Amino acid sequence: MPTDINAEMTTPSASYHNPELRPIAPHPDPAHALDAPTRTSPGAWIAVIAIAALIVIGIVWGIVSRSADEHHLAQTTSANAELTVKVTHPSVTGSNAEIALPGNTQAFDDTPIYARTNGYLKQFYVDIGQHVSKGELMAVIETPEVDQQLQVAQADLKSAQADLSLAEVTSQRYQNLLKSDSVSQQETDVATSSAAAKRAAVEAAEANVRRLQQLQSFERIYAPFSGVVTARNTDIGDLINAGTGDASTPDQHKDLFRIAATGKLRVFVPVPEVYAPDIHDGDTATLTLDEYPGQEFVGHVARNSNSIDMASRTLNVEVDVDNPKGKLLPGAYVFVHFKLPQAQDKLSIPANALLFRSEGLRVGIVRNGHVHLQPITIAKDNGATLEIGSGLQRDDQIILDPPDSLAEGQPVRINPNGVVVR
Repeated sequence: MPTDINAEMTTPSASYHNPELRPIAPHPDPAHALDAPTRTSPGAWIAVIAIAALIVIGIVWGIVSRSADEHHLAQTTSANAELTVKVTHPSVTGSNAEIALPGNTQAFDDTPIYARTNGYLKQFYVDIGQHVSKGELMAVIETPEVDQQLQVAQADLKSAQADLSLAEVTSQRYQNLLKSDSVSQQETDVATSSAAAKRAAVEAAEANVRRLQQLQSFERIYAPFSGVVTARNTDIGDLINAGTGDASTPDQHKDLFRIAATGKLRVFVPVPEVYAPDIHDGDTATLTLDEYPGQEFVGHVARNSNSIDMASRTLNVEVDVDNPKGKLLPGAYVFVHFKLPQAQDKLSIPANALLFRSEGLRVGIVRNGHVHLQPITIAKDNGATLEIGSGLQRDDQIILDPPDSLAEGQPVRINPNGVVVR
């Protein structure tokens, strides 16, 4: 028995060192394993639900985002496809219209000063730009030939007067002797006729003296009226011929001076034939010049030609303007504004709203977001603006600066910052 016990005690120890001798654990029964319940923790379920929710939200967000982008793209494409335009409304012209026409100013009196005697220019006392008064001495001419001729004429006059005195005494004596029949009637008539001839010779000599005295008076040149010297075409020592200012150009009548009266100016305006019936003498007109911006000069219609120029189809109208300060210069280019009455109000649009098409003048109008090309007629062209005869209403939205490609029915969009209020 003891031997068996020791053997049994040594057996397990040997089995531990020999794998083949190790005890085999019993396998669980599959049937019992299937019957055992599987347990999941609550935290795992929450994680699964959260992940699923995030996936659903991501899917929904992607669908909504793509839909919004597609809608925005469609709106942007549609907006870019529409033409953006600036619009305005026709303005109503008042009952009194105005036309501005170009005109030329002229001095009220403008005359050249010529020499009436021959000689040399001794001295001149005025020059260009100088104001002169009526009767003021302007120049002096030396005329030695005229002076000598005057002296001869005066001597001839004295001789004729002496002959006349002797003839008159002789005639008187013969008439006294005829009473006593001391002389014949024939001799008396001869003496009387001789006295009459001598009297005529004296008158002729007196006329010649007056002529030469008048020529001598032309040595001194005076201003015929008050004004401004606008030209001087001679100098000291120049040879002066009667009717000319320069001996080097004898075939041309050149003036010594030129004087212009600028206290009052004449403005000549060619008025188109269509406005001729509205221009009347005495009407008020205003002048504007580029050199005086914002300033107006008031004048009055003095006269008109009462005739239409066949070449230009205009009426020549003269407007007189007072110029006491001399701000307006002769020869200036001015705009003359006339007031014209109108029977009714007119619609006016800017000139940059017109479209020139083969079928006629057109204006682009925005109606319900689309373009309508409206035919129009022009009553009057004022340059920057046009008065419309027919085709527009006061509330029409007129497209400004329309492109040439603008077409009927084309969709457009009005620029909110481009609405011009007139």
